[in-house]
Amino acid sequence: ASLFQPPLLCCVQVTQVRTLVILFLVVLLAHLHVLESWRHPATSAAPTAAVQEEEVNNNMALRGIQKFVVGQKVMEGGGVPVYRTIGTSRMKNLDPFLMLDEFKSPSKDAEMGFPDHPHRGFETCTIMLKGRVEHGDHVGNKGVIGPGGVQWMTAGRGIVHSEFPKSKGDEMLWGFQLWINLPAKDKMCRPRYQDYQADSIPVAEVSGSPGCSVRVLSGEYGGVKGPIKLINPGLLFDVRLDSKGSSFEYSFPEDWNAFAYVYEQEGVGELAGETPKVRHSHIFDNAGPLLKAKADMKLRFLLFAGKPINEPIVQYGPFVMNTEEEIDQAFMDFRGGKLQDPDVEVLN
Repeated sequence: ASLFQPPLLCCVQVTQVRTLVILFLVVLLAHLHVLESWRHPATSAAPTAAVQEEEVNNNMALRGIQKFVVGQKVMEGGGVPVYRTIGTSRMKNLDPFLMLDEFKSPSKDAEMGFPDHPHRGFETCTIMLKGRVEHGDHVGNKGVIGPGGVQWMTAGRGIVHSEFPKSKGDEMLWGFQLWINLPAKDKMCRPRYQDYQADSIPVAEVSGSPGCSVRVLSGEYGGVKGPIKLINPGLLFDVRLDSKGSSFEYSFPEDWNAFAYVYEQEGVGELAGETPKVRHSHIFDNAGPLLKAKADMKLRFLLFAGKPINEPIVQYGPFVMNTEEEIDQAFMDFRGGKLQDPDVEVLN
């Protein structure tokens, strides 16, 4: 062999050493890759907006039910039977809400209606499910609210109006009237009507929950905005879960007071973690911003929520003010004709 050519044994040893070094490097790189994957796990696609929203909702505190308020039957106006939950000894008010009545009877049993009567210092909302109601005021404004329609009336400094069923005989008259307080700074504002028929009330369909729809009267749900303009921040939804397993979720400010009135139910269902009760107001607590509901077969309810005004409430019949002196002034203005100012705004 040449002096410059290594022996065969030496070549074999060098080859083995190279192989061992390569294997060591391969194992080392594999361990480093595993370590890096553990420190920075790979992600596939970014989560969708729906997934992100679901994750946020799952981390939100839930509203529960503080109490159930069963209604009591009272006679109002010319002798119309109504079913009242808010505005009774069981629940005097829920700031900013003052009263909720359900009227449900054949039209002939309510034909005496509600003759001329005054209001000052608050707002009323009339919601119709079936039948028609005609209203008129001291200025001469008139209108008819049909099935699915709604009227929001801001009495403000004062209005005198009447309400009578337009439907007749055995035709069902079914609807609700809600009273909402006004802050002191707005109690003497210009009176205003907001009248909307059913075809003007937008409906939000809930993606991922077949059978769930929300009629948005005021506020916003799923990008759909209701037409009614509120003075005090709040919302008003007509929530309809019409098939087994359909569900509803909505979050709103934790400090807002809220309640739901269940007007139709089949099966059991769930509302704010409890079994709902038909013809009851469900008063929610303020434990969290998220409200949940689901249907066993069918569950329909009106959802009301509003920012508390946190001011004294002095109510005497159709007048809602902050002091006894203001109530006395309202009566004097009514008797003297000052309350019946002709300047009334009408929005349709």
